Amino acid sequence: MFGIIGSGSWATALAKILADNNHQINWLVRTDAMADFISKQKHNPNYLTTAVFEPSLLKLDTNVSKVVSASDYIIIATPSAYVADTLKGLSKRELEGKKIISAVKGIIPQQNVLLNDYLEKEFEVAITDYFTIMGPCHAEEVAAEKLSYLTFSGADEETAAEIATYFKTGYLNTVINDDIYGVQFAAILKNIYALGAGIAHGLQYGDNFLSVLIANSADEMAGFLRNVGIHNIEVGKHDGEDPVTHKRKANYAASVYLGDLLVTCYSLYSRNRTFGNMIGKGYTVRAAQVELNMVAEGYNASRSIYAINANVKAEMPIAETIYKILWETLPPEEGFKLIEETLV
Repeated sequence: MFGIIGSGSWATALAKILADNNHQINWLVRTDAMADFISKQKHNPNYLTTAVFEPSLLKLDTNVSKVVSASDYIIIATPSAYVADTLKGLSKRELEGKKIISAVKGIIPQQNVLLNDYLEKEFEVAITDYFTIMGPCHAEEVAAEKLSYLTFSGADEETAAEIATYFKTGYLNTVINDDIYGVQFAAILKNIYALGAGIAHGLQYGDNFLSVLIANSADEMAGFLRNVGIHNIEVGKHDGEDPVTHKRKANYAASVYLGDLLVTCYSLYSRNRTFGNMIGKGYTVRAAQVELNMVAEGYNASRSIYAINANVKAEMPIAETIYKILWETLPPEEGFKLIEETLV
């Protein structure tokens, strides 16, 4: 039995996938009114309204303890900034023996740690009970049933593969690996670079500049990942054959790293790109947040990665400049003049 914590667009997309495969879902939503609406109208009133649900498959609740206790697999799909508040009512015992699946594409900003490290510290969740769902995948295309890809990672790769089977549909393919830290850091970084791509667009840079910016962002990401000990970063390298599919083994630099970076930087569905575009056009951070009315994970992530990199010591002029634009009031025009000087 799956439990989903979160009721935004990504949580709704994951609920749709599971429901399309006829799985029962315990779903934590924000209010009783939202639960009542979904039960009666068969869709989320606020996100992905075209995704229709069979109400008999859904058990909707506003109590996180009830959702967790009734579920074997717990999908956490809230914005990273709200994870701590959402889980604060739980005890360590309530998460004991549960398989935790992270759909959080951000970092816990209160402690500047990945979700698995937060759960280990606060709830003693073992890394072998922790799995991630990452892209490249936009919720809107899942709702439209356009062919998409999800990457499932876990130290227990066999269980990760089993979890992936529950999400396999005619419109969704899956990739499996054990690269928990790499896929999470890549998902965090790509949101920062997507903000940068949006700022560049708002400043009326063209496609030629954007292509060089994103290529340099990919290189900068690889440097950070290498410094934190991740090795799956070389495009074009495949280590043998997958024992199940007999295809060449997936290269994560080409899919969940580079693929997610590209779609988040270029897609009009990307909230981080949209947020950045508003900053480039002259919006204040607060005005952009109000206008977007959704969480752009790259905003908090830029500050967290800036702090983390004080110890990692990777060369990150693009990410650092985006941080300074968002958090230190560096004018976007001045920031991108500095970025221009670093691009190769």
